[in-house]
Amino acid sequence: MSQQTKADYADDVDVDDNWDEHPSDEELEATVESLEASGFDVEVVADADAALEYVTDAIPAGASVMNGHSTTLEEIGFAEHLDEGDHDWENLAADIWSIDDDEERDAARRASQTADYFLGSVNGIAREEGTLVAADLSGSRVGAYPFAAGNLLLVAGVNKVVEDVETARERLHEYAWAFENERAQEAYGVESAAAKELIYRQEGTEGRTTIVLVEETFGY
Repeated sequence: MSQQTKADYADDVDVDDNWDEHPSDEELEATVESLEASGFDVEVVADADAALEYVTDAIPAGASVMNGHSTTLEEIGFAEHLDEGDHDWENLAADIWSIDDDEERDAARRASQTADYFLGSVNGIAREEGTLVAADLSGSRVGAYPFAAGNLLLVAGVNKVVEDVETARERLHEYAWAFENERAQEAYGVESAAAKELIYRQEGTEGRTTIVLVEETFGY
């Protein structure tokens, strides 16, 4: 599948750019503390190269790997690495898109939610509560997040950090979804919707979910 970045359709989206402001050092530190208190592991990295290095090092050889659609994963180079890079993983995405039959492909997509390692991103990170907010149309991305995936690696720019859950939801609906709707129309010829929204408040399994926070602007 072709890769897209935010820049490919940013000129067609009318939004408030303040939603991409970065937290202060103190706010970022507070965010990390809140996320860890909610049971998430957190790794703060400087840039795309560091983020890509972290997630690729975290996935062991032989693991089954699936990624939900994420502009952030495309921007840091993970989507390309999964498809074309030098690794010893089982690429479930490639397996899925090689299936011609629609019913068989849908079944494989559902099964891929239980990948050993599932990667994606979020649309908002609530600093005060240590909570993640994300949504998609079909649920093929957020469906893996709460339980199905064995291990979850979520990569997000610090531009996703906001004060609280309600502000994170505002960011999702007023900012992120404007971009996703434009992307969906260009990629698939249909409008999108935040039909299945996840408010991920706590991770109860130690070591299962890692948030990789990148100290730059990524995704939406």
